[in-house]
Amino acid sequence: MNREGDESLKNRIASAGGVFAVFLVWVAASAIVGNDLLLPTPWDTAIAFFGIFTRTASLRAIGMTALRLTVAMTAAAVTGLAAGIAAGLIPAIHRFLRPIVTVFRTVPVISVVVIVLIVFGFHSTPYVITFLMVFPILFQGAADGIRRIDPELIEVYKIEDDSIAGGIRHCYLPLIAADIRTALLQAAGLGVKVLVMAEYLAQTPYSVGNALYLAKVELDFAAVFAWTALLVLMAAGIEASVRRHAGRRGADSPAPNAARAVTD
Repeated sequence: MNREGDESLKNRIASAGGVFAVFLVWVAASAIVGNDLLLPTPWDTAIAFFGIFTRTASLRAIGMTALRLTVAMTAAAVTGLAAGIAAGLIPAIHRFLRPIVTVFRTVPVISVVVIVLIVFGFHSTPYVITFLMVFPILFQGAADGIRRIDPELIEVYKIEDDSIAGGIRHCYLPLIAADIRTALLQAAGLGVKVLVMAEYLAQTPYSVGNALYLAKVELDFAAVFAWTALLVLMAAGIEASVRRHAGRRGADSPAPNAARAVTD
């Protein structure tokens, strides 16, 4: 336990050191450039950052972007994980969905944005783009996790409960929890970036992407840096929440009991 605590402390110190190093480089670079239009100082960026929370329009933009992200991520998680589990269990479904998922993973995001803008319009584009970009990650994570499960663990569980619903809930999901966690962590960061990019290109009203666009047009680069910092914190917060929640679920997972049953 002490060793784990020491390791965690070392990781936090290393992370803090990395952030401080970036800060020092930023201060030095802004001093060398000496032009706020090209590279604002950390002080100007901090003022712009806290100024975001004093404006009703900015708070509304943050809230609406968070809502869009929640809706798109929830839809992608439910459908992606369900389709991935089905594909892992039934090879025919995997063969059917694999070409579709491959297309979404390989087509450039900007091409998808343009097509979706034409088909769905400006208001729906952020939702659709985020869903299409995040879905393949969650699908692949669940499908690969199911296919890597040791068949002996499945046979052990079937001795006690041979129902499909019970098997998915008590056997498959706990055994692929690590794969789902990794997929969610990857999807969280990508979801924030793709959503804001779609908002920027579509100039979606009441959005962080639109706020970035307006800051660029007004040559307010301190605000651009401030919004960017906010997005980094938002993505980091989502990832930390996923790690914490997945860690608690992993601690309660019955998978270790199944593994011990096979070895015994």
